[in-house]
Amino acid sequence: MKKYIYLFFTIVLFFLASNKILVAQEKFGPTPTKQQLAWHEKEFYLFMHFGPNTFTDLEWGKGSEDPNVFNPTQLDCNQWARIAKAAGAKGIIITAKHHDGFCLWPSKFSKHTVRESKWMDGKGDVIKMLSEACKKAGIEMGVYISPWDRNHPQYGTAAYNDTYIQTMKELLTGYGKFTELWWDGANGEGPNGKKQIYDFTRFKDSAMSYQPNIVIFSDIGPHIRWVGNENGRINETNWNLLDTAGFKRGEGAPPNDTLNRGNFNGKYWIGAEADVSIRKGWFYHAEEDATVKSGKTLFNLYLNSVGHGGNMILNVPPNRKGLIAPEDSAALMDFRKVRETAFATNLFKNAITKNQKNEMEICVAKPVTINSIQLQEQIKFGQRVVRFEIYAGDKEPNLKKIAASTTIGRKKIIQFPSVTAKCFKVKIIEAKASPVMGAVAGYLINN
Repeated sequence: MKKYIYLFFTIVLFFLASNKILVAQEKFGPTPTKQQLAWHEKEFYLFMHFGPNTFTDLEWGKGSEDPNVFNPTQLDCNQWARIAKAAGAKGIIITAKHHDGFCLWPSKFSKHTVRESKWMDGKGDVIKMLSEACKKAGIEMGVYISPWDRNHPQYGTAAYNDTYIQTMKELLTGYGKFTELWWDGANGEGPNGKKQIYDFTRFKDSAMSYQPNIVIFSDIGPHIRWVGNENGRINETNWNLLDTAGFKRGEGAPPNDTLNRGNFNGKYWIGAEADVSIRKGWFYHAEEDATVKSGKTLFNLYLNSVGHGGNMILNVPPNRKGLIAPEDSAALMDFRKVRETAFATNLFKNAITKNQKNEMEICVAKPVTINSIQLQEQIKFGQRVVRFEIYAGDKEPNLKKIAASTTIGRKKIIQFPSVTAKCFKVKIIEAKASPVMGAVAGYLINN
């Protein structure tokens, strides 16, 4: 017998104006924590890869670089934060320590840091500067701390796990509240030719003890999962559920297709975060100035990440001056303009909505032309919709099917060829339990 039910349920609509729950509901299956719910609402934020690689034109540093190569001449974290906020990004996640082991703060547990560089005569601290800039701009901040360290002499020994925890403690207790901790699964050799056996259980417990409200990203969470690619796209079918037993971060992670789609009956709520760079690479390289993605391209990625129920983390690497390059800034502003234009007019704003059994009917006074419908589930009660269809026409029973898709989750933006009609119907074909729906909107998007 299938573990989900078909059709027979009551759709609960969250009206745009009142935003009131009309029917009491119970949770079904895994549900997000308060912190995960807050993360889902962020939708879009920036990644920033910055360090020695910025100055050596490498993507993965070797760990043997002279710290003096790190020497931004005009570093301005306030510029980063201002641009991020102007772009509509909710925060910035910075590579506090990448695989080369270079720390953007003067760590007491490493000799490969900004302290050893000539930048600011060894008295600089990028993490402090960015933390203060984000607070000033009113946006959030997170940190990427690579467990792999190609410089640290302890790497490859049991002692390194203790050292890694101490570096996390420095960051998570010394710079204020962080919203997200980002773990890369890379695990290569250190300077002694050895690989490390990471103690991720201790890492997680330690991080949560320092900042109980932080959410942690990795292949298998525990709170947010990698989406299985670095091109910013999430599968049309996207369950916020994942089974992690028997899997590891990095090598040994679930198959990329599983990470992209989630598990239908996954045990844990672990939402998908789609990472992508605004450029060809992750660190700044001058020869890639011409590869910066346009605002329209970024919007398409937004539709295929946020519009598929996940979050979008867009890498915007500072240049050698320590500034967001003009090309990147212009693309970000265009991206915001395209988003705002696309969602400026909800053509369902004054619609009359009727709900009966497995259908939601939306009718407007005069015909409207749309090519996109935005649906939401109230995910605090769980993710329930398996598949649905959309119909349009003048009135029942003359509505014709114009689109179909799978899963909804926190947000689903489904697109179809433009259609002009007075009435639209969302028909839930299959669901695990009675869906608890959120706001519905209709748009004519030019993309």
